[in-house]
Amino acid sequence: MKPFTTHEGKVAVLNRANVDTDQIIPKQFLKRIEKTGYGRFAFFDWRYLPDGSENPEFELNQEKSKGATILLAGENFGCGSSREHAPWALSDYGFKVILAPSYADIFHQNCLKNGLLPITLDQAVLDVIRQKANAEGYELKVNLEEQKLTDNENLSETFAVDPYWKDMLLHGKDEIDLTLNYDEKIQKFEVERRATFL
Repeated sequence: MKPFTTHEGKVAVLNRANVDTDQIIPKQFLKRIEKTGYGRFAFFDWRYLPDGSENPEFELNQEKSKGATILLAGENFGCGSSREHAPWALSDYGFKVILAPSYADIFHQNCLKNGLLPITLDQAVLDVIRQKANAEGYELKVNLEEQKLTDNENLSETFAVDPYWKDMLLHGKDEIDLTLNYDEKIQKFEVERRATFL
């Protein structure tokens, strides 16, 4: 994974509560074995009309949301099944950060494991960002090292993140990388085990 230190980007607002993983990436698109290529299917049932054209009523299809890399979502975002494809789809769509008042636990963990930063904020703060997001050229800056959100309109908010996941994101590591840090010890164990039992 790429290290995540800071990110500055446009905010897209998906003002819906209890968005489940089947809406984020519907089940019929889970046949791929790669982590990439899911972005075009994200929010498929809301995003497209039956004829395959974009639904102009869907929030993320509107011009003000085009090119956004930060998603502002409603409470209990990512509920439903535990499919890891949901953060893959959001990342492939282009999102780097999610802001919400609450998340489903497994979805939250899956985001962190895949380099997508889910930030939990008070509803009052989210409401302020939501209002600002409609302004032309508005961007939000996320500083993971300082655990701070800022913009050019005097917004400055801190956020919490688990120290373990903060370190993993800052260094661009996943749990496989963490295991490989012990490669020498694993190799030594394997050699000693063979000598003992063969």
